[in-house]
Amino acid sequence: MALLPWHKIETVLLDMDGTLLDLHFDNRFWLHHIPQKLADRSGKPFAQCQQEIKDAYAEVYGQLEWYCLDYWAEKLDLDIMQAKRELVHLIKMREDCIPFLDALKASQREVVLVTNAHPGSLSLKVEMTQLDEHINRLISTHQFGVSKEFQSLWQQLQAELGFNPATTLFVDDSERILDAAKEFGIAYTLGITNPDSQMPENEIVGHPHTNNYHDLLSSIIEDNFSAESCK
Repeated sequence: MALLPWHKIETVLLDMDGTLLDLHFDNRFWLHHIPQKLADRSGKPFAQCQQEIKDAYAEVYGQLEWYCLDYWAEKLDLDIMQAKRELVHLIKMREDCIPFLDALKASQREVVLVTNAHPGSLSLKVEMTQLDEHINRLISTHQFGVSKEFQSLWQQLQAELGFNPATTLFVDDSERILDAAKEFGIAYTLGITNPDSQMPENEIVGHPHTNNYHDLLSSIIEDNFSAESCK
């Protein structure tokens, strides 16, 4: 269980896919649904299309294009948003997400979603989950022109939000992105090891991690109570 010094944390920055939402939708969409649509259109075997799309993903992995629906719509000549709507029934929040967000909201901390997801994808997921009702502010890194993997994003994000890295917690399911946040100076990081409910857990090294937000609730609530008692 991850132990965090909640009394030192004033700002919480949260990833979306795999961190608050079940990554099963995205994995199913990009690794199965899109290759199948390409196979249906071209007549090629599904396995061939799946490998071709994986190779295309690898070319831009970690860059903003990897997350950009406009990039993939043009590259694949597909209506990506329409294709996403064909699988909207799979867009779901993690089962442990709402109690965690509600505890953070009750704590009066600044809670901000920072996702690499394209604004179109973010809008669709908010539409399906009402995620915006639980978070102070929603940010897509596309507005900054760079993804969370790069230091320039963190510099721009700090300028935009004015957070203090020394009192900030960042939560994400990507070890690479957690490393980038730590490199920038974010004092507290938390990795999510089970982003996809249908897949085995991932290993996260060098960061506190959890597979269940319920394990954090008592410490958040206790800190909230202590803070109220001190007033």
